[in-house]
Amino acid sequence: MENVVLVIHLILALSLIGAVLLQRSEGGGLTGGGSGVMSARGAATAMGKVTWGLAIGFICTSIALTIIAAEKSAGVSVIDRLGAAPVEAPVTTTPDLGSDLLMPSADDGAPLLPSGN
Repeated sequence: MENVVLVIHLILALSLIGAVLLQRSEGGGLTGGGSGVMSARGAATAMGKVTWGLAIGFICTSIALTIIAAEKSAGVSVIDRLGAAPVEAPVTTTPDLGSDLLMPSADDGAPLLPSGN
């Protein structure tokens, strides 16, 4: 279902871009002019209606994809979706240094250096 809506969404997006680019510039913009009657509400052309239809379809598919994504991820964390357990700190052990490197305790007053020095 999600893939179908996504494909329709992409087709609508590309069609909307094409429809906007094909329209005639009515504002004059940088050209400095504009022919025709200036009114508060311009005449609704066929391309204008197509553009509005594509825009409404694009918004509807955007909302549908948002709802689908929200239902898909409801109550599930990212770690649960990845299937990974939290990483724990590795357990390290002290290697056996042998009996000749035993450290004396601080109570006997001896320096805390190995006996080989």
